[in-house]
Order: sequence, then structure tokens, then C-alpha cells
Amino acid sequence: MNTSPSPLPNYLAGRWQTGSGPGTLLRDPVLGTELARVSSGGLDLAEGFAFAREQGGRALRAMSYRERAALLAAAVKVLQTHRDAYYEIATANSGTTAKDSAVDIDGGIFTLGYYAKQGKALGDVRFMLDGRPARMGKDPSFQSQHVMVPTHGVALFINAFNFPSWGLWEKAAPALLSGVPVIVKPATATAWLTQRMVQDVIDAGVLPAGALSVVCGSSNGLMDALQPFDVVSFTGSAETAHVIRSHRAVTSESVRVNIEADSLNSALLAPDADADSEVFKLLVSELVREMTVKAGQKCTAIRRIFVPAALYDAAAQTIGAKLAGVTVGNPRNTSVRMGSLVSREQLDAVQAGLAQLRTQSEVLHDGASHALVDADPAIAACVGPTLLGTRQPSDVQMPHEIEVFGPVATLMPYASLDEALKLIRRGQGSLVTSLYCDDPAFIADAALELASMHGRVHAISPDVAATQSGHGNVMPMSLHGGPGRAGGGEELGGLRALNFYHRRCAVQASTAALQRLGASV
Repeated sequence: MNTSPSPLPNYLAGRWQTGSGPGTLLRDPVLGTELARVSSGGLDLAEGFAFAREQGGRALRAMSYRERAALLAAAVKVLQTHRDAYYEIATANSGTTAKDSAVDIDGGIFTLGYYAKQGKALGDVRFMLDGRPARMGKDPSFQSQHVMVPTHGVALFINAFNFPSWGLWEKAAPALLSGVPVIVKPATATAWLTQRMVQDVIDAGVLPAGALSVVCGSSNGLMDALQPFDVVSFTGSAETAHVIRSHRAVTSESVRVNIEADSLNSALLAPDADADSEVFKLLVSELVREMTVKAGQKCTAIRRIFVPAALYDAAAQTIGAKLAGVTVGNPRNTSVRMGSLVSREQLDAVQAGLAQLRTQSEVLHDGASHALVDADPAIAACVGPTLLGTRQPSDVQMPHEIEVFGPVATLMPYASLDEALKLIRRGQGSLVTSLYCDDPAFIADAALELASMHGRVHAISPDVAATQSGHGNVMPMSLHGGPGRAGGGEELGGLRALNFYHRRCAVQASTAALQRLGASV
């Protein structure tokens, strides 16, 4: 007899709780099998948020940065112990190959470990000085010193479906290190991995009660539970970001908000490149990787490629030939290079967006030409990589406005560098752009031109080809975020990430008092 899969328990107010009602069913995006159910129905969110603020926050703030860093390090050990189970969940719930699962799972654990090391170096202090004391007048006896202290609130994370592990830990690591308790609401489609990781850490007892909570299912009521000293970080669509920014908690109570939204990231090949150059080959290789890792479901993936006009046909042919060799299908088959999208709903969204782009582009490589390996097209949420192109990029709108969150990119020629920069700007702000050039002077000049509209400029030249971290690979030591349509937020960037979870205050006092204050750091 068929039985409904068990619901995933939520952890809130220091205890495991099962949501009421039927909830939402999670399915394997390749096989279509039922995996689990999620529901947040009936949860007392006000109780859960209060418990996190009062119990979790108090316990965390009582520790020094070094002590909280030790908690992160202990969590890393717990996660590493269960790593194999996470890979199985990722394959079943996200449809990812082992290599793509590693980007999410190992990337999240690495980021958590990175902040554990950073926090240890901060030492046995509970606040940070910001700059040096400044005189308030001619007499040096009265001065001002800015300090940064942990906010006395909770950090609410409303996360995206594409990185259920990394999306959790890249936010939770700096929050917990700062002394701020975390409540994470993972995207429903891939909530299983996030829930399991939180469960393992909670069950291991490495964090104080209330320091880490997870709510799976609907996000209804979460924003209503926020109070003035809380913070909220959202990753997802620009439409939902607008709803969050318009909420009373943000507009009336000044809850601090960080947003990562849509991003039409670009790749730019230098004007002096040719089809036989090493930088041309590097562009092709990087693009194919970006289109196929996690089936293109990355906020940092390359969506627009700009090449000198004379290289448009050569680029189209070379990229298309590389994409033709990509095997698509069941990630459990070792011959498969690219797995599925996370759900049939996401497949519908990708196909709808692709249909829009095709009205203003030509198809250079058709994803429909890929036969699926060990997967039924009627069930699996699989789609082949598609390369589009337009020879008149200045005359079209959609490639500069529509982000298809899947293995889709558009090739565009440019006649001059000025034209290329103008076309890149039409993306209205992006997370990352990459440059392909072997001239350090060009890279430096172009990076400064592009800096105002991007969170990160990633330059790939032959001398760093073997060591560069990848266009779309977000590393904890560099800023992650972008202006404009990318959300205007900032995450990571080393210890800069702690700023979001701290409050800056100017202490104006006698020089002697400020010296005492500085001595305690």
C-alpha cells in the first residue's frame, strides 16, 4: 500500500515541530518519485522569533568572537561527518550530479570553515572598534570613537532553491560569528537538504538553544514576526524582493534588509583577441562550464557573451560544438555531465523564458537536440543547454532584460569597446562580469569602468588560467552582491560580512574613557 512521505520537522522555539495541513510535496525532479512533505502551518512564529532573540541571542552575545568561531568549527565537523548523506539528498531533491552537488555542499562547508578561522583571529573580544578616535574640538580631552556591536535581534534568511547548502551557510556563518541567532526559511522545492543539515547540527548540540532554527514550507507570517533590531536577507526574484522591501517591518520599523535578485551577468572578450588566441579558448571553456554547472541555475551564471564582431561566427561555432558534447539526464548515471532543473515547474519557467528570447534571437545551439540519458522526457525536469545569438544587440531588448534561470545564454557581437560597455550596462546592474584578455593594462582599465555596475569583476588571463576560481564561483573572501536589478545588497567579502549583523555607534567621551574602551578590544 502506498503511503504519503513523512513531513520534514521544523525547528523553532528550541524544539522540533511538525507543521499542520497537507503541506507541499517534494519530488525527485528526474524520477518523479515522492520524497517528503513540508509545512509551516500552525507554527507559533512569534514564540519562535522571541525564543531566538532572547535565548539564542543572549547566549551567543555572551561569547567572544573566538568562542563563537569555535562553534562554527564544531559545526563544520558535524557536517563533514554526514557529507555522504547530503550528496544523496542533493541528487534526489535537486537533480544534481556529484560534481555539481559539491559546489553547493562542499562550498557551504568550506565557507563555514573560512569564517571559523576568521573569527578565531578576532580574539576574545565582544565588540569591534571602527576607525580611530577623533577630536570633537580643539581640546583633545573629549573625543569620539565608533564601535560596532552585535545587533540584539534575529537574522531571518529567506533563501533560493538553487543552493540549499551554500545559501544557508554563507549567510549563517557571519551571522552566528557576529552573535546573531538565525532563522532560515529554505526554498520549498529543495528544502530537504537545508533541513537535514540544520537537524544534524542541532542534534549534535554544538550551538546554544535558539541560535539556529529552520522553518520549511510557506513564508506566510515570517516578515510580520520581525522587529526593529532584526535583519532579513533574501535571495530570489526581483518581484518577491519588491514585496519584502514594501513590508511594514522594513518601511516602518527600519528592519535592515539585504537583497540578491535577478542578474544578467556578462562575459567580455577583449577587442584584440582572435579565434586562435588562448583567451578565446578560455572564454569558450568558461562559458560552457557556466551554462552547464547546476544546469545553469546559478545567480552568477553567464547570461550574455560579448565578442568582437569579427569573431561572432567563430564563437558561435566553437561554443556550439562544445555544448553538443554535453550529456544531459539522470545524474546517477556517471556518463551524465548535466543533471536536471529542480522541478517541472522550473522547467516550464525556463521554456517560457526561452520562447521569449527566441523572438529576438537566433538559435545557435538547440538544447532540444540533446537526447536524455536514463531519463523520461515526460517526467524528468531536464533541458539541454541552448545558445542563442543576435547580430544586432543594440536593437533588441529581451536579451538585456530577461534572465532565463537555466542553461541558456545569448551571444552578441560588438564593434567597439565603448559599445560593449554600453551593452553590458543595459543589464542594469549585475553580480559579476568576467574579462578575457592577456593585457594587464586593459584588465585594470576595464575593471574600473565596470566596477560601478557590478559586485565583482573576474578577469581571466592565460597566466591565471590554472588558478582562477571561476566566473560564477562565489568565494567567501570576496564580495557577493550587485547594484541595481541585482538587488543592491552585499554578502561575504571576508569580515566585511559581519557589518550587516552589527550596529555602529559613536561613543563620545573623555580621552581616558575611550582609552579604556580601546584597551578592552
